[in-house]
Amino acid sequence: MQDNSERNFLDVIKEGTQTESTVSEYFRQVENKWDDNIADQLSLVNRLVYRSNLLGSDSYINNTGGGNTSSKLVEKDPISGEDVTVLWVKGSGGDLRTSKKGNFASLYQDKLISLQDIYHSFENKGLKSPAEDSMVQMYPHCTYNLNPRAPSIDTPLHSFIPYKFVDHTHPVPVIAIATADNGPEIMQKIYGDDVAWVDWMRPGFELGLKLRETIKENPGIKGIILGGHGLINWADDDKECYDISLELINRAAAYLNKHEKGEQSFGGEKVQSLTEGERRAVLAGILSFIRGHVSGETRFIGTVQDDDVTLQFINSNDAARLAELGTSCPDHFLRTKIKPLYVDWNPQKETPKELRNKIIFGLNQYRNDYADYYKNHSLKDSPAMRDPNPTVVLIPGLGMIAWGKNKSESRVTAEFYNAAIGVMRGAETVGSYTALPKQEAYDIEYWALEEAKLKRMPPESEMSRKIVAVIGAGSGIGKALVSRLLKEGATVAALDLNGEHAKETADSILSRIGMGIGVAGSGISGSGDIIGLECNITNRDSVREVFKSILLAYGGLDHVAITAGFYPTPDENGNFPDEAWDKTFAVNVKGNFIVADEASKIWKDQGLDGGLVITTSVNAIVPKTGSFAYDTSKTAANHLVRELAIELAPNIRVNGVAPATLVEGSSMFPRERVMASLSKYGIEYSKDENTDDLRDRLAEFYANRTLTKKPITLDQQTEAIYLLLSSRFENTTGHIIPVDGGLTDAFMR
Repeated sequence: MQDNSERNFLDVIKEGTQTESTVSEYFRQVENKWDDNIADQLSLVNRLVYRSNLLGSDSYINNTGGGNTSSKLVEKDPISGEDVTVLWVKGSGGDLRTSKKGNFASLYQDKLISLQDIYHSFENKGLKSPAEDSMVQMYPHCTYNLNPRAPSIDTPLHSFIPYKFVDHTHPVPVIAIATADNGPEIMQKIYGDDVAWVDWMRPGFELGLKLRETIKENPGIKGIILGGHGLINWADDDKECYDISLELINRAAAYLNKHEKGEQSFGGEKVQSLTEGERRAVLAGILSFIRGHVSGETRFIGTVQDDDVTLQFINSNDAARLAELGTSCPDHFLRTKIKPLYVDWNPQKETPKELRNKIIFGLNQYRNDYADYYKNHSLKDSPAMRDPNPTVVLIPGLGMIAWGKNKSESRVTAEFYNAAIGVMRGAETVGSYTALPKQEAYDIEYWALEEAKLKRMPPESEMSRKIVAVIGAGSGIGKALVSRLLKEGATVAALDLNGEHAKETADSILSRIGMGIGVAGSGISGSGDIIGLECNITNRDSVREVFKSILLAYGGLDHVAITAGFYPTPDENGNFPDEAWDKTFAVNVKGNFIVADEASKIWKDQGLDGGLVITTSVNAIVPKTGSFAYDTSKTAANHLVRELAIELAPNIRVNGVAPATLVEGSSMFPRERVMASLSKYGIEYSKDENTDDLRDRLAEFYANRTLTKKPITLDQQTEAIYLLLSSRFENTTGHIIPVDGGLTDAFMR
């Protein structure tokens, strides 16, 4: 029986032996990874998924979210029971690399073909006409078997090609030819009569008709280069279609590699890269500054790319000229915007302070340019101008900083500009790179269908676009808080004195939610929505280094929640050695201050609103015997909250959460402390009892002391911290919120 399950095949795609692109030899051959042993076990639809995953698994072949694949298959009509031809094609918003069966739309092929008659009946038909746009609304009427996946605007490209299997990809070597000023001439040299050329046309119904016409006029061709866009090819066998995709890509790569300029690409080197350590230091010093200035309308999460290939372009003599031209492939510039911001800084001659000044100047100029671009190309019914800030910043000697609404999106942005660098390299190797005309670019960016797609996006969650550091995330409250924040869309750094526990927290969540989309990012900046790092809050160097890592990973910092604490267990006589006093105050008071002090430098540079929540305790105001060091340290922490609220106003809100008797999942209640507490309160127990039973007994005792008579849970505590960080408490600062079940001794007085 053939596998028709809902699955992705990335886990079974063989690693391969191909080399990566390098400064001296960028254009490489792609390896055929098709495995008959896998494909032959699959249903015809899952063979399409498998083929798609293969093509999408290499960003050199196809960028995240771009391109599409299809298969025309014979299916049983659910009403008549007759055999019908169904077009299975990647649906709107899908991604070839991560797609499963559910990401593919299914449509009756004969109904799609019949849409041509409807289209030709319109008087106002033509490229970019209202009639062409209206055809998109007809695709759902062709849906087979109530498939809920929305068809993409590229559906007619696949339907109108008279072959069973079609691959449309965005391979770097082919787009390089497609964007060269002499592209048709180079295509002829590479492919002879095997491939035809179609000048740039916006994807849609007209392009589908043009492809059908071109195939009819050029019998025997294997594929078509779409000017400024990509490659489309076909076959009547799915494996052959995949083979042809790779063949055409490799023929282009071989030609470009033969003419490769190596280290003299892009006009040769203009400035030298800083060393890796120097780059990290300078980047950590400017990332929050840049984030604050590009986040005037909406906040961004960042990704840093500073590999040798990227730096070769940014450091080159031609970088400024080529960056100003912008990208060509529509998939690219929808993420990278019409062009990147190139900052003309020389790290060998200028200081980081001068870099900041140039960034400010460049951003102002970029916004003015974008406003002019919108004004000069918009129509009376155009959507309102979007955020005029750049999503790609190029700095010689340092690298590329890409921005997006979340970590996945910023990695995609970086990935797309990585591809654009390869495209420009190839085009400049055999001719001159040409970007799309500004009006064409505008018509894509502000296309009514793109605007409709944006409006269909679900509303963003409370913590979307926010970067949160949780200290004490290896266990207890901190670990639970990490999950709560991620559920609400946050990007999280899970920090703990025990680095392994922090990493376990991050890894366990990543294994569940995945890395998301986008294949880019250097070092720690290639991370997912959460990272786990070691942090000793009593050591300023440790805190400073971990914040530097967060900046390199995500580009900034919005909130900090400190759940870490230390409770010294007294000896059998109830005494605490001096060392215990020192450690208690070092963790519970000084550590909180060090974190706030180091975070304040980032917050000041960033200039955005944020929040700090410190976990204190009701013990701070309940005098009793047996916990001198802990109780007095928490009293100091309470006042630290108030002092910091004044110090960090107005942008940063500082509050505290005071739990009481929270035993569930808390690392503050090891077995020794539980038994000491049971003894202190005269509660009988046996040393032979397991720890969980002892904790339950203590929790029950604590609950009975409160007005609500209910134990405090982890969820209640994390919810209090979450709410204080959220916009729901945006006017609350300098306060301590008790979560104690109504402990009368802890009533504020």
